Amino acid sequence: MATVTSAAPVGSRAARRPAVAPASPSGPERDTRIKRTLYAVGGTLAALVFLVPLVVAFVRAGQPGDVIVAAPDARFFELSWVNFQAVIDQPEVWRGILNSAIVSVSTAVLTAVLATLAGYGFARFPFRGRTLLFGLVLVTLMIPFQAILTPLYLQMNVMGLTDSLFGLVLFYTTVNLPFGIFVMRNTFAAVPTELEDSAHVDGAGTLRILVSVLRPLVIPGTATAALYAFLASWTEFLGALTFLTDSSLYTLPVSLVNLQQGAYGQVNFGLLAAGSVIAMIPCVILYVALQRYYVAGLASGSVKG
Repeated sequence: MATVTSAAPVGSRAARRPAVAPASPSGPERDTRIKRTLYAVGGTLAALVFLVPLVVAFVRAGQPGDVIVAAPDARFFELSWVNFQAVIDQPEVWRGILNSAIVSVSTAVLTAVLATLAGYGFARFPFRGRTLLFGLVLVTLMIPFQAILTPLYLQMNVMGLTDSLFGLVLFYTTVNLPFGIFVMRNTFAAVPTELEDSAHVDGAGTLRILVSVLRPLVIPGTATAALYAFLASWTEFLGALTFLTDSSLYTLPVSLVNLQQGAYGQVNFGLLAAGSVIAMIPCVILYVALQRYYVAGLASGSVKG
């Protein structure tokens, strides 16, 4: 039986037809690939900028003090938990963690409440001088608190708020409140006013509207203000060093500075690195847990504000 093949005979028109080259990506598709590549490269570089210092801090925290100050050699990766154990065994560290937790949580809660009320007022209640007053709030963002530290200390000393965790909470709340007001004002401005109009028709008052209607919608902004205040007060050093002289009230940054200084001013860099790693753990956990609220809160009001 003869075998039938589908191959085109040599010299036919089909055999002379040139092979079709694969289609090249169109213009928009090529632009999308370029954008994705640039986004991946940029994201990787940005991640390295933040991750490399953290990795270096962890490695340094596991090294002895003489290895930290020396040039990298064969002992660079000889890590141990000696520095962490030495820090944990110090009662001053645990007292500093407790004081920092009290101050930071209180500051975050107080800042969130006051910023919510002030932001709601700036966004919803028109009054004479509102724009000027809000502009003054923004101006305070540009003034570092170190510039007014001396008159602030004198004022707080007269009011009996020095050497007090409550006074430190008020100080941190005052410093962080302008940013919180800015975030909450933009957050409330992004919420449609029709929701409040409907609640007014149903007979709800201003406080009921704020608590029951608007509160679930402004949680990202509130979380942003609270997280910013917590991180700023947890890591702050100069204010705590200025307003506190009683060692039993020292916060964690001040306690670590006192802990890492040895005789004749010698600095124990191993203890300092281990204490810094321990101090950053709550910040990292809190930031990762509230990251989605933080991003949404910063983006709120970016279009309408």
